[in-house]
Amino acid sequence: MNDRDPHARRGWENSILGGGEEPDARFTLANERTFLAWTRTSLAFLAGGIALGAFPLAEISDEVRTLAAIFVVTVGLLISGGAAVRWLRVERAMRHGRPLPIPGIVPLLSFAAVCACLLTIAMLL
Repeated sequence: MNDRDPHARRGWENSILGGGEEPDARFTLANERTFLAWTRTSLAFLAGGIALGAFPLAEISDEVRTLAAIFVVTVGLLISGGAAVRWLRVERAMRHGRPLPIPGIVPLLSFAAVCACLLTIAMLL
């Protein structure tokens, strides 16, 4: 006979989540939706980087276009990784009753947007 609670998490899940109390499912699902939103944002950056690399623009040299494409794809990569880290940090904070962590992805996304705006302004001048 198995005395184990059928609703208990497996060992590897507890090691990733860091134990604590199971939060309300609504909060866990909201955390997951936020993760998916960040993932969609990273995919948009990936698509933008691919478009920059694939389509030549008369106004931009190939070297600048390639560097811009690499920058945009790299931002998408960092956002994707940051989304996973953020999901885990929020989940752990909820399980231990701690305040939610500040999203480190927001300054990265803001920096990328400022760079894109400055590059666009430079191209228009």
